[in-house]
Parts: sequence; C-alpha cells; structure tokens
Amino acid sequence: MSNTLTASSTLKLRSQADKQSQIYNEEPLDKKIEHIVRDSKNLHIGVKPNTSKLVFGQPDPEGLTILPETTKQRFVESGIDISRGYPERPSKEAVPVYLDEAFAIRNDDYPHIERGKNADPEKKALFGAATEVIDLTKNVGTEIVGLQLADLNDKQKDELALLISERIVVFFRHQKLSPQKQLELGEYWGRVEKHPQAYQVNGLPGITVIWNDFAALKNQKKYTFKNNNIGNFDSVKYNSGSLSWHGDLSQENQPPGVTHLHLDTIPDNGGDTMWASGYAAYDKLSEEFKKFLDGKKAVFSSAHKYLDRNDPFGGPKRIERVHPLVRTHPATGWKYLFVNREHTERILGVSPVESDIILNYLFDVYEKNADIQVRFKWGPTEPGYGVSALWDNRISQHRAVWDHEGNDARHGTRVSSLSDKPYFDPKSKSQREALGLSLEE
Repeated sequence: MSNTLTASSTLKLRSQADKQSQIYNEEPLDKKIEHIVRDSKNLHIGVKPNTSKLVFGQPDPEGLTILPETTKQRFVESGIDISRGYPERPSKEAVPVYLDEAFAIRNDDYPHIERGKNADPEKKALFGAATEVIDLTKNVGTEIVGLQLADLNDKQKDELALLISERIVVFFRHQKLSPQKQLELGEYWGRVEKHPQAYQVNGLPGITVIWNDFAALKNQKKYTFKNNNIGNFDSVKYNSGSLSWHGDLSQENQPPGVTHLHLDTIPDNGGDTMWASGYAAYDKLSEEFKKFLDGKKAVFSSAHKYLDRNDPFGGPKRIERVHPLVRTHPATGWKYLFVNREHTERILGVSPVESDIILNYLFDVYEKNADIQVRFKWGPTEPGYGVSALWDNRISQHRAVWDHEGNDARHGTRVSSLSDKPYFDPKSKSQREALGLSLEE
C-alpha cells in the first residue's frame, strides 16, 4: 500500500510540475523575469548592492545585536514590539521590479492642505507657549525651547508649519516623542511617504529608519574618514548617501514638504547635520541669471533603479519626473531654487554641456555659501529624551556630518509629509525682494 501511494504521489507531482512548466513557458518574458527576481534570495531590484544579508517582510534579528539602549527604551515605552528583531523591511513582493510599477506609486494628484498658509504670521500661539525662541543664524534655523511636540494643538502646528517655511528648519530639544506620535504629526502636515523598500519601524510604514550603523552591519554602506565626503564632489560616481548635500525624494509627483527627523540616540560629540536655504540660494544669483532660470524646467531622478519592462536586459533605470527649476512656495509666496546634486539630472531646453555647467554652479551656490547654511549639534540631551529637527524639503538641502566616524551610536526615525505639486508663479517675489532687503550685487 505504501509503495502504491508513493508512486501515485510521484505521478501527481509530475503532472503538477508539467502544468506549472507549461504555464511558465506561456508567460510573457517580463513575468518570467519578475518571478526569477522575487524567488531569488540573492537577486534584488531597487535596493543597493551587496544585499545577500538582507531580510524582507519581517523584523531583522541582526539589528537587535547593535540596537542602542536609548532607542530600545523609546520603543518599549511606545509599545513597539522588537522581540523578533529590528528594523523591518517590507515584503519582497511589495518592492517594484519594473520602472512603470515604481513610477505609479503616489503618481496621483491629491489635494494638499498647506497648513502654514493661513496661520497667524505673528505665531502667537506657538511663541506664546514657548519659554524661548532662538534664531541660530541670520538666515536659517530656529530653536524652540520649552515645548513638547507631542502636546501641540492644531493652531500651534499650523504656526510651526509657517515658521518652518520661513526659517527652513526648526529644532526641538529634550523631546519625549513616540514613533506613533511622530507619524501622527506627519499625517497632519501632508500625506506621509511610505517607501516600498526602505527600512521602517516595526509595524509602522511611513516611519523610515535613519541608522548608518545598521547599513554598515548589512554591508550596504562602508564609510571611512577618507571616503565619507566624496559624494559632495561627484554624487554620480561616489554615492555618499545622507552625507552628500541633497533634498529628499525630489522625483516624487508631489515631493515632501515638512520632514521630521527625531534622533533618539545621539553621539556625545559629532554627527551634526547641516541645512542650506533655497530662498537664499536663489537670491545669491544675479538678476539677469534669475530671469534666465525663471520658467525653466529640469529632470529629477530617483535614488533607486528598476528594470524597464520593454527592455529588461538594458540595465536598471531611475524614475524621472520634470519639475520647475525655480519654484514658488505656497505659504510664503517666495521663489526658491529647486535643485540638488543627488537628484537633479538635466535642464530642459539647453544642451547637455550647458546643463552640466549650469547645474554644477547652482549646486555650488547651495553648498559653498556658509551664510545661507546652519550646522546643528544634536547633543547633548537628557537621558530618555530625543531631539527633533523639522525642515521644509522643498526649500532646502541638507547633509549629515560623519565626524564621529561610527564610533558612537546614532539612530533616528524620519517621517516625510508630501506637499504640493511643484509650480512656478512668475508674479512671485524672492525672499529678499519680499522682505525689502538689498539685492545689490
């Protein structure tokens, strides 16, 4: 009886295999390739090289071996389950293989509410509740003292959004902030970006993990004293990730507005972050050059690459979208320069050589003018508390500084709120023009 059942089972399996083989052979080429990618443990699309150690669809147990105690404390207090590992990467089935799939994510036009647009210009509710308001530089960066982000009411959130759109980035120290509350704040300011392949806090899509120590552990990024800054010379040849000047997700149909990074583990010294103003970068240009750039458009590309369904063997390609090179901010009404070395590929309407020359100059305007930048030192902070930076990704570039060289732990969580569809209003004014400041060259 046993031998008879075994033979019967073998015949049944062969029959099923023949059917599956027939189905496979009848499938279009793009579906065959997709199945190969999804079924392979070592072949991935849309993620960085050296991915053999990656874990998809569940928390990564290896992350717990280096997770800082301060981060653990925050997660435990917030009810985040890290018993099986941390962080969590979405399922491999959720990661797009083809360019058209990736392009379709968030490609819809959705109504965005610009929370700062109708806020009190004097910000009485926000400033009145703070114990101190400190402008860190003349042009960029403000620190609010004595307020907890988790306790802000809607009026204060609106005024904070306006302050961010005016001062580029706003800081809050000594914050007791759960990941859930950080996500809730992000959802108030816009639709939260949920990345299909980025590491996230367990069970909370939309909260991206900022943790270079883990990336190094997984052999994705290996920074050293000598190589950590080279992306600022040529981001195409030398990818330095967050250590290069950049703006996040510029290729989105509606790129991020308010972005919120909360560090719950901070080096004793080092690990600063820098921001630069797009308003001021625009006003650094000559009036004739501004006239030339106004109305021009540029191609913006994604960091990740995907296969072209119509040419799957032609190599992976990036998502590309066209946006104005100079944008108008819906809350302030001010013009700003919308470029960054990581994502701006080329200017339309000029030759490739001219485009490269112009873009490299515009990148330098952002990166090399210290008077339009702020460098923020995150620490120290009280035990059990973190520090938050909230900036407007539309009107800024930022970069991390790796001077702690990975010797001290640094961990944070980021929420990006998508904003308006980029536009240029030819009647809008620059920041200095609107404020009556000198435009003399």
